[in-house]
Amino acid sequence: MAVSPLDIATFVALLLLLAGAGWRRSVSATSFTVASRDLALFPLVATLVMTEFNTSTLLAFAAAGYGAGPMALALPAVFLVGLLFYTITVARAWKRFDRLSVAELFAVRYSKGVGRTASLLLLLAMTGFTATYVKSLTLLFTPLAPAWLPVPALSAVLSMVVLVAVLPGGLVSIVRADVVAFVATIILLPLLLVLGMKQSALSGGLSSVFPSSQLSLNPAAQWNNAALPMRFVSTLMVITCFTYIAAPWYGQKIFAARSTSVAFRAVGISAVLVFLLYGAVVLAAAHLRASQPLLADAQLAVPTMVLVWLPVGLRGFAYAVLFGAALTTLAGVWSAMATMIAADFGGPQLATVSSQRFLLIGFAVSSWLGATFLVDQILDRLILANIPVAALSFALLAGFHWKRATTAGAWASMLVGVVWGAGCYLVVGEAGGYTWPWAMYGIPLIFATGIITSLLTSTGAEQ
Repeated sequence: MAVSPLDIATFVALLLLLAGAGWRRSVSATSFTVASRDLALFPLVATLVMTEFNTSTLLAFAAAGYGAGPMALALPAVFLVGLLFYTITVARAWKRFDRLSVAELFAVRYSKGVGRTASLLLLLAMTGFTATYVKSLTLLFTPLAPAWLPVPALSAVLSMVVLVAVLPGGLVSIVRADVVAFVATIILLPLLLVLGMKQSALSGGLSSVFPSSQLSLNPAAQWNNAALPMRFVSTLMVITCFTYIAAPWYGQKIFAARSTSVAFRAVGISAVLVFLLYGAVVLAAAHLRASQPLLADAQLAVPTMVLVWLPVGLRGFAYAVLFGAALTTLAGVWSAMATMIAADFGGPQLATVSSQRFLLIGFAVSSWLGATFLVDQILDRLILANIPVAALSFALLAGFHWKRATTAGAWASMLVGVVWGAGCYLVVGEAGGYTWPWAMYGIPLIFATGIITSLLTSTGAEQ
């Protein structure tokens, strides 16, 4: 489609503002990896929100809102519950630990072998996450790309732009850009919701396209609703609670907090803001269904809203905001991956600024390859990538809160977690709803295995 010069101008202007905010070269490894451990409350809230507010989840949740209506608010509620669980169980504990990588906990608390295995599992998961982020960013910009540009080439160009933004200052660049993107995001998303409500009213409102059973959130009545089964959503809540506690991209930013109190308050505030922002997108997409009921692909609900509802000029601003959200999330995960490699495998030689930049380039290439050849349905692949992270849940929580946890208990729980999660996916499959046995039976099994093995192998000194 033709793009207005004014849209191009506003898009470029906001991107330059993001780049200018983040363009600060780090000369020390501490600044590059954990922002000198001096983030105050507002920048920490902004970067935590923008870390979670990514285009993969945005497109997936908007698609659910378009397909299921207001009942899809249950999906943003998953993050509200999950991040509040993080706040209560590990926010303070991670800041007190205050290292470079979350996987270091497993090495310190159990053994170097457990630590490196945990790091490999997290790196595997993050490789999957970043591939979905690149895929969603490509979908977002496909309607604007020239017809002669192949999709893989578009993915490569977008990945390179993100990489260029993060290379100068590492986490410092990411946080500074996040602050700008955060302010722009809290302007754009409520605006889309208001415009959607107005457009929807002209076409008969939500009741004209959704049955009454989907116009509000009622988990009990919607437990097996075909549009969005709350049975499925409940599994996402469990998975989110027991995977986000190990999220390296969150842990790295908690390590960058100025104090334990700042870390605790920032995660709690970000939990509410993430829910509100995603909730606005879900409701806006539901209203889009009233005026645009025949989208070929529900995952294109967000770009459709931008192109149909916003006037010339604001469209460019909106695309820059969405690109900024993708940029900072993707860059944040790449940064966490590079830091983990240095902390868990490479030692001081990989913790240098130049080595970190080299690692970031490698992770950018792997993300592009995954997006091009492996990712099809975004939400499905995002969930699948959590299997290795969930396997760490007992070892992590017990590492902080249960002194009798043993190395053998950690190994056993991790092995059971990986085997059970992979087995559920291979045997039950996506069509059979593998997330239910994985989350509802697998998480208790992981903890039971870790507890029983620890009790059987603990010594008097450990008690």
